[in-house]
Amino acid sequence: MVKLPPHVEPGGDLSPEELRRYSRHLALPDIGLLGQQRLKNAKVLCVGAGGLGGPALMYLAAAGVGTLGIVEFDTVEESNLQRQIIHGQSDVGRLKAESARDAIHDINPHVTVTLHPDRLDSTNAMGVLAPYDVIIDGTDNFATRYLINDACVLLGKPYVWGSIYQFEGQASVFWAQHGPCYRCVFPEPPPPGSVPSCAEGGVLGVLCASIGSIQVTEAIKLITGIGDSLLGTLITFDALDMDYRRVTVRKNPQCAVCGDTPTVTELLDYEVFCGVAQAQEIDDSSEQIVSVLELRDLLAQRAAGEQEFVLVDVREPYEVDIVDIPGNVLIPLDRFVDGTAFTDLPRDRQVILYCKSGQRSSDALALTRLAGFADAVHVMGGVLAWVAQVEPDRPTY
Repeated sequence: MVKLPPHVEPGGDLSPEELRRYSRHLALPDIGLLGQQRLKNAKVLCVGAGGLGGPALMYLAAAGVGTLGIVEFDTVEESNLQRQIIHGQSDVGRLKAESARDAIHDINPHVTVTLHPDRLDSTNAMGVLAPYDVIIDGTDNFATRYLINDACVLLGKPYVWGSIYQFEGQASVFWAQHGPCYRCVFPEPPPPGSVPSCAEGGVLGVLCASIGSIQVTEAIKLITGIGDSLLGTLITFDALDMDYRRVTVRKNPQCAVCGDTPTVTELLDYEVFCGVAQAQEIDDSSEQIVSVLELRDLLAQRAAGEQEFVLVDVREPYEVDIVDIPGNVLIPLDRFVDGTAFTDLPRDRQVILYCKSGQRSSDALALTRLAGFADAVHVMGGVLAWVAQVEPDRPTY
């Protein structure tokens, strides 16, 4: 925990309406009128308007942060509504950035909202982040996290990070000018597919608010200079045990981007850095994939006795309860990892693997081929593609 000076200068006078609106802040000795004027003058960028970004944006708006930027290119889906509370049923199908903007204006019409409805990448990140005082990370993938971190280091900006999965969350503040950056703590990304996404592993909806509110608290503290920042501390939260823990993190002198002799002096291709591009190339190999339309025809041929193969679902049982592809056998991915799956796979028939979207089946395929099943393939796009293209009346998740 580190005490930092205010990061934002106070802005102009508050209007009578603003004085009434923020009266509970003004009553706090540590914030008062000067702190509220700093909030009014602050510019905060939130990358993502989903599980973490949604509650963060709502509380930033309510707190009176004068300018909010939103980086978001996705659209609202029904499965988002369990946790992304900035959106409602009537927003399904809309751009999340526009839905979030409207919700913010309904919370606080005094806030200026700037939309960046494009995917953040190494070609635009520096320009997008440059005008803002504080950057809040509401993303769910490693490539974007490393991109944001490196851009913040190069621009000298504080990076408020959060992460959630199932019942656990993490949060910290990274700021290379005063302490460690994200790379100091996580020098290398995990192998592609080794960490399930929230879409695959699930997430307790309210956990997003728990971690998102920590991120907003840290942003307010940075802007106003009150309290001790999480800089140098990583906080973890286990919702099942209601347990918060603190881990001290330190600046790494050998850090590739903020160390004594940095090797990263400009933004990279982060899809390549995190192995996403290479994994996609493997996934798209025509010798290793089958489309859902091809699978539909193969299943019809198998029913007619013209084909012999085994269709394997590598997801978890709860996912099968929601939707599956007919005619499968269930062998979860962890059995491929520990090797027990291969005793159940026939060697006299082709093996076709599928999962939700194609990532886990791609991982299972690599292990299956190493085990000697040379003609094994997996289904591109998984059960989501099956529902979209073959059985559109079935549910998705």
